[in-house]
Amino acid sequence: MTTVHSQPRVAPAPPAPGRSPVGPVLAVLWAGAAAVVALWWYDTGSVVGAAGWLTGAGRIAGLLGGYACAVLVGLMARVPLLERRIGTDRVTRWHAMAGRYTICLLVAHVVLILLGYAAQDGSSLVHETLTVVLDYPEMLKATAGTVILFTVGIVSARAVRRRVSHEFWYYVHLLTYAAVFLTFGHQLALGSDFVGSGPAQAAWYTLYLGVAALVVWFRILSPVRLNLRHRLRVDSVHREAPGVYSVVVRGRRLDEMGALPGQFLRWRFLAEGMRWTSTPYSLSAPPRPDLLRITVKALGDHSAAVPLLRQGTRVWAEGPYGALTADRQSAHKSLLIAGGVGVTPLRALFETLPGDVTLLYRARSAEDLALGGELETVARWRGAKVLYALNGPQGRRPDLTARSLREAVPDLAVHDVYLCGPHAFAQDLYEALRAAGVPDSRIHHESFEL
Repeated sequence: MTTVHSQPRVAPAPPAPGRSPVGPVLAVLWAGAAAVVALWWYDTGSVVGAAGWLTGAGRIAGLLGGYACAVLVGLMARVPLLERRIGTDRVTRWHAMAGRYTICLLVAHVVLILLGYAAQDGSSLVHETLTVVLDYPEMLKATAGTVILFTVGIVSARAVRRRVSHEFWYYVHLLTYAAVFLTFGHQLALGSDFVGSGPAQAAWYTLYLGVAALVVWFRILSPVRLNLRHRLRVDSVHREAPGVYSVVVRGRRLDEMGALPGQFLRWRFLAEGMRWTSTPYSLSAPPRPDLLRITVKALGDHSAAVPLLRQGTRVWAEGPYGALTADRQSAHKSLLIAGGVGVTPLRALFETLPGDVTLLYRARSAEDLALGGELETVARWRGAKVLYALNGPQGRRPDLTARSLREAVPDLAVHDVYLCGPHAFAQDLYEALRAAGVPDSRIHHESFEL
């Protein structure tokens, strides 16, 4: 059996936490939105009458919608500054929020512009709509792009997404690139803020080409380089608990990949029925120069096929991603709280995180404690603690409240807390930790509902 355990060693002192780029990144994004509004203000004279107000509001919504499209794509370009310093889960939430803003702005743009044009021309809304779509330059492509964006928005709505497969959602989501491409020409051809304005057009081209360059570099070229360099293949598969399996992946010079304990990669196994799906799985052991390990729970078709992987199966990986690392640590003491398969990134951190470390592991039963033996071994050599929160008789769930957490860890308020598990579990624990006096800045969490 191939193992990936590191040799026991003394954990170093906590590193100095790096400054989060969240503030500067948000400042840049909002500054861009302000610049877009300023472009309209500079290019607009007096606004007269209902038609003028409707058209003016529609232009503002269109400019902001075009800017939001670029931001939407840029947030999912998997830029290391965002993915590793801010965290994939937070960036994903920003992306989802930007998507909602984009759809709302596009609806406002379409409705307000058509109403304004209809009022200006004294025609019906239906007649004006047909005239704009059929006769205006670039409008057929823009209409197709808008329909695609609305479709992506509908499929991404939580109520719909729960009812479709991850693969279907993913490939529909990829159509966003086509939609942005189709609508770009319309913005420059009909946007009165761009027609005849060389600087405005240059700024818009710079924005969109810059975002396109990020996508090509980080989503295409970087993964190609990584996989050609490291040549990943499945080395072995091991059962850890009911429905939970570890996959050991072998490759070349994996230490040069830069993966850290607590991070994840997106994995595509080039086996029958799995090659078209890329799924995020966390490293469940500290990376070694020749081996990486992930631990997977069967929650869908892709993860359920993991136990069937054969030795030598080629692997296509992207990453590493995630900010649930030692870089976030600011105190000498840390509490790791894992829910179910959320133990995987915390298992790697439990071995390597500096200082005094305690792990609290929530599971239904002792049989469901994946990697439990490894956790006990690590706890013994580094003098750490492992606490378990298991269901009681008749399936009674343990009481994980602010009071019970303080009883388990009396000086909880001076700990850094690393939290990983299902979204509802993480939300409940976050609220309990805040009630227990743990500052928000010391609660570090990532969700695997990406």
